[in-house]
Amino acid sequence: MRNLLVADDDANIRELLRYVLTKEGYRVHEARDGEEAVRILKDHSLDMAVLDIMMPGLDGLELCGLIRQTYDIPIILLTAKDQLTDKQQGYLRGTDDYVTKPFEPQELVFRIKALFRRYQRPSSDTLNLNRIVIDCRNREVSDGISDFLLPMKEFDLLSQLAHYPGRLFSREELIRLIWGEDYEGDDRTVDVHIKRLRQRFAEYGDDFSIVTVRGIGYKLEVGKR
Repeated sequence: MRNLLVADDDANIRELLRYVLTKEGYRVHEARDGEEAVRILKDHSLDMAVLDIMMPGLDGLELCGLIRQTYDIPIILLTAKDQLTDKQQGYLRGTDDYVTKPFEPQELVFRIKALFRRYQRPSSDTLNLNRIVIDCRNREVSDGISDFLLPMKEFDLLSQLAHYPGRLFSREELIRLIWGEDYEGDDRTVDVHIKRLRQRFAEYGDDFSIVTVRGIGYKLEVGKR
Protein backbone atom coordinates (compact mmCIF):
# COMPACT_ATOMS: atom_id res chain seq x y z
CA MET A 1 0.00 0.00 0.00
CA ARG A 2 1.38 3.41 -0.98
CA ASN A 3 1.66 6.14 1.64
CA LEU A 4 0.54 9.67 0.78
CA LEU A 5 1.12 12.87 2.72
CA VAL A 6 -1.77 15.35 2.52
CA ALA A 7 -0.86 18.73 4.03
CA ASP A 8 -3.65 21.32 4.13
CA ASP A 9 -4.86 23.67 6.87
CA ASP A 10 -8.47 23.14 5.75
CA ALA A 11 -9.91 20.22 7.73
CA ASN A 12 -12.70 19.72 5.19
CA ILE A 13 -10.20 19.28 2.35
CA ARG A 14 -8.17 16.81 4.41
CA GLU A 15 -11.28 14.82 5.30
CA LEU A 16 -12.44 14.71 1.68
CA LEU A 17 -9.04 13.62 0.38
CA ARG A 18 -8.64 11.05 3.13
CA TYR A 19 -11.99 9.51 2.17
CA VAL A 20 -11.34 9.52 -1.60
CA LEU A 21 -7.73 8.37 -1.46
CA THR A 22 -8.35 5.68 1.15
CA LYS A 23 -11.10 4.34 -1.07
CA GLU A 24 -8.52 4.16 -3.90
CA GLY A 25 -6.28 1.99 -1.73
CA TYR A 26 -3.81 4.58 -0.43
CA ARG A 27 -2.76 5.14 3.20
CA VAL A 28 -3.14 8.84 3.99
CA HIS A 29 -1.04 10.77 6.52
CA GLU A 30 -2.57 14.16 7.31
CA ALA A 31 -0.81 17.37 8.32
CA ARG A 32 -2.47 20.63 9.33
CA ASP A 33 0.59 22.74 8.50
CA GLY A 34 4.10 22.57 7.12
CA GLU A 35 5.78 21.87 10.45
CA GLU A 36 3.57 18.85 11.11
CA ALA A 37 4.23 17.66 7.56
CA VAL A 38 7.99 17.75 8.19
CA ARG A 39 7.54 15.57 11.29
CA ILE A 40 5.48 13.06 9.31
CA LEU A 41 8.12 12.96 6.58
CA LYS A 42 10.77 12.10 9.17
CA ASP A 43 8.66 9.41 10.87
CA HIS A 44 7.18 7.62 7.86
CA SER A 45 8.29 6.27 4.51
CA LEU A 46 6.14 8.24 2.08
CA ASP A 47 5.53 7.71 -1.63
CA MET A 48 3.99 11.09 -2.55
CA ALA A 49 3.18 14.50 -1.07
CA VAL A 50 0.04 16.55 -1.81
CA LEU A 51 0.62 20.04 -0.42
CA ASP A 52 -1.57 23.11 -0.10
CA ILE A 53 0.40 26.26 -0.89
CA MET A 54 -1.46 28.66 1.43
CA MET A 55 -0.62 27.10 4.80
CA PRO A 56 0.32 29.17 7.86
CA GLY A 57 3.95 29.17 8.96
CA LEU A 58 5.88 26.90 6.59
CA ASP A 59 3.84 27.21 3.39
CA GLY A 60 3.52 24.67 0.58
CA LEU A 61 6.19 26.26 -1.62
CA GLU A 62 8.77 26.22 1.17
CA LEU A 63 7.79 22.68 2.12
CA CYS A 64 8.08 21.58 -1.51
CA GLY A 65 11.64 22.94 -1.62
CA LEU A 66 12.56 21.16 1.62
CA ILE A 67 11.18 17.84 0.37
CA ARG A 68 13.14 18.14 -2.88
CA GLN A 69 16.38 18.55 -0.93
CA THR A 70 15.99 15.20 0.84
CA TYR A 71 13.29 12.99 -0.66
CA ASP A 72 12.83 11.62 -4.16
CA ILE A 73 9.03 11.47 -4.21
CA PRO A 74 6.39 13.04 -6.48
CA ILE A 75 4.84 16.30 -5.29
CA ILE A 76 1.48 17.87 -6.18
CA LEU A 77 0.70 21.44 -5.10
CA LEU A 78 -2.87 22.51 -4.31
CA THR A 79 -3.76 26.19 -4.47
CA ALA A 80 -6.59 28.62 -5.04
CA LYS A 81 -4.31 30.65 -7.28
CA ASP A 82 -4.20 30.05 -11.01
CA GLN A 83 -1.71 32.64 -12.20
CA LEU A 84 1.27 31.67 -14.34
CA THR A 85 3.75 33.30 -11.93
CA ASP A 86 2.43 31.20 -9.03
CA LYS A 87 2.72 28.03 -11.07
CA GLN A 88 6.22 29.00 -12.12
CA GLN A 89 7.23 29.38 -8.47
CA GLY A 90 5.84 25.93 -7.77
CA TYR A 91 7.77 24.30 -10.59
CA LEU A 92 10.95 26.13 -9.64
CA ARG A 93 10.65 24.68 -6.13
CA GLY A 94 10.40 21.19 -7.62
CA THR A 95 6.72 20.30 -7.82
CA ASP A 96 5.65 17.73 -10.41
CA ASP A 97 2.07 18.89 -10.83
CA TYR A 98 -0.23 21.73 -9.87
CA VAL A 99 -3.97 21.48 -9.10
CA THR A 100 -6.12 24.59 -8.72
CA LYS A 101 -8.93 24.73 -6.15
CA PRO A 102 -11.78 24.01 -6.43
CA PHE A 103 -11.07 20.67 -8.10
CA GLU A 104 -12.84 17.40 -8.65
CA PRO A 105 -11.38 14.76 -6.28
CA GLN A 106 -11.31 12.23 -9.09
CA GLU A 107 -9.12 14.55 -11.15
CA LEU A 108 -6.58 14.52 -8.33
CA VAL A 109 -6.76 10.72 -8.25
CA PHE A 110 -6.00 10.61 -11.99
CA ARG A 111 -3.02 12.93 -11.54
CA ILE A 112 -1.68 10.89 -8.62
CA LYS A 113 -1.85 7.68 -10.65
CA ALA A 114 -0.18 9.37 -13.62
CA LEU A 115 2.67 10.61 -11.44
CA PHE A 116 3.24 7.18 -9.94
CA ARG A 117 3.54 5.78 -13.46
CA ARG A 118 6.12 8.44 -14.31
CA TYR A 119 8.14 7.83 -11.16
CA GLN A 120 8.23 4.06 -11.51
CA ARG A 121 11.83 3.21 -12.30
CA PRO A 122 12.65 0.13 -14.36
CA SER A 123 13.57 -2.87 -12.24
CA SER A 124 16.79 -3.31 -14.22
CA ASP A 125 19.67 -0.92 -14.78
CA THR A 126 18.72 -0.52 -18.43
CA LEU A 127 16.59 2.30 -19.82
CA ASN A 128 15.04 2.00 -23.27
CA LEU A 129 14.26 5.08 -25.34
CA ASN A 130 13.15 3.11 -28.39
CA ARG A 131 16.38 2.59 -30.39
CA ILE A 132 18.52 4.23 -27.72
CA VAL A 133 19.47 2.02 -24.78
CA ILE A 134 21.07 3.42 -21.61
CA ASP A 135 23.06 0.95 -19.52
CA CYS A 136 23.22 2.70 -16.15
CA ARG A 137 25.41 0.10 -14.47
CA ASN A 138 28.17 0.28 -17.10
CA ARG A 139 27.44 3.91 -18.05
CA GLU A 140 27.04 3.08 -21.72
CA VAL A 141 24.64 4.41 -24.36
CA SER A 142 24.00 2.58 -27.62
CA ASP A 143 21.58 2.38 -30.52
CA GLY A 144 22.28 -1.34 -30.92
CA ILE A 145 24.89 -0.72 -33.60
CA SER A 146 27.05 2.14 -32.41
CA ASP A 147 28.06 3.31 -28.94
CA PHE A 148 27.90 6.93 -27.80
CA LEU A 149 30.84 8.11 -25.69
CA LEU A 150 29.23 10.66 -23.40
CA PRO A 151 31.15 12.79 -20.89
CA MET A 152 30.21 12.04 -17.28
CA LYS A 153 27.84 14.97 -16.71
CA GLU A 154 26.07 14.48 -20.03
CA PHE A 155 25.49 10.83 -19.18
CA ASP A 156 24.24 11.69 -15.70
CA LEU A 157 21.90 14.35 -17.09
CA LEU A 158 20.48 12.08 -19.79
CA SER A 159 20.07 9.22 -17.31
CA GLN A 160 18.30 11.44 -14.77
CA LEU A 161 15.79 12.70 -17.33
CA ALA A 162 15.30 9.22 -18.83
CA HIS A 163 14.50 7.67 -15.44
CA TYR A 164 11.45 9.95 -15.20
CA PRO A 165 10.03 10.44 -18.71
CA GLY A 166 7.48 13.25 -18.79
CA ARG A 167 8.56 14.74 -15.48
CA LEU A 168 9.58 18.42 -15.52
CA PHE A 169 12.88 19.26 -13.80
CA SER A 170 13.84 22.84 -13.03
CA ARG A 171 17.39 23.96 -13.80
CA GLU A 172 18.04 24.39 -10.08
CA GLU A 173 16.91 20.83 -9.39
CA LEU A 174 19.12 19.42 -12.14
CA ILE A 175 22.10 21.39 -10.82
CA ARG A 176 21.53 19.89 -7.37
CA LEU A 177 21.06 16.35 -8.68
CA ILE A 178 23.88 16.29 -11.23
CA TRP A 179 26.45 18.85 -10.07
CA GLY A 180 25.74 18.74 -6.33
CA GLU A 181 24.75 21.14 -3.56
CA ASP A 182 28.19 22.81 -3.52
CA TYR A 183 28.20 23.77 -7.20
CA GLU A 184 28.90 27.50 -7.51
CA GLY A 185 28.76 27.92 -11.28
CA ASP A 186 26.05 29.34 -13.51
CA ASP A 187 22.88 27.28 -13.89
CA ARG A 188 23.16 27.95 -17.64
CA THR A 189 25.58 25.03 -17.69
CA VAL A 190 22.44 22.88 -17.78
CA ASP A 191 21.40 24.58 -21.02
CA VAL A 192 24.84 23.93 -22.51
CA HIS A 193 24.73 20.23 -21.65
CA ILE A 194 21.18 19.89 -22.96
CA LYS A 195 22.24 21.51 -26.23
CA ARG A 196 25.10 19.01 -26.58
CA LEU A 197 22.80 16.05 -25.90
CA ARG A 198 20.36 17.30 -28.53
CA GLN A 199 23.17 17.60 -31.04
CA ARG A 200 24.45 14.09 -30.30
CA PHE A 201 21.03 12.53 -30.71
CA ALA A 202 19.65 14.83 -33.41
CA GLU A 203 18.79 11.94 -35.74
CA TYR A 204 16.89 10.12 -32.97
CA GLY A 205 14.16 12.71 -32.55
CA ASP A 206 11.47 10.09 -33.23
CA ASP A 207 12.83 7.98 -30.36
CA PHE A 208 13.00 10.63 -27.66
CA SER A 209 13.27 14.37 -27.23
CA ILE A 210 14.35 16.74 -24.48
CA VAL A 211 11.69 19.43 -24.25
CA THR A 212 12.27 22.95 -22.95
CA VAL A 213 9.60 24.42 -20.68
CA ARG A 214 10.32 28.12 -21.00
CA GLY A 215 11.49 29.82 -17.82
CA ILE A 216 11.46 26.59 -15.80
CA GLY A 217 13.53 23.68 -17.10
CA TYR A 218 13.44 20.45 -19.08
CA LYS A 219 11.71 17.11 -19.45
CA LEU A 220 12.37 14.06 -21.59
CA GLU A 221 9.58 12.63 -23.73
CA VAL A 222 9.75 9.18 -25.32
CA GLY A 223 8.44 8.95 -28.88
CA LYS A 224 5.85 6.43 -29.98
CA ARG A 225 7.21 4.00 -32.53
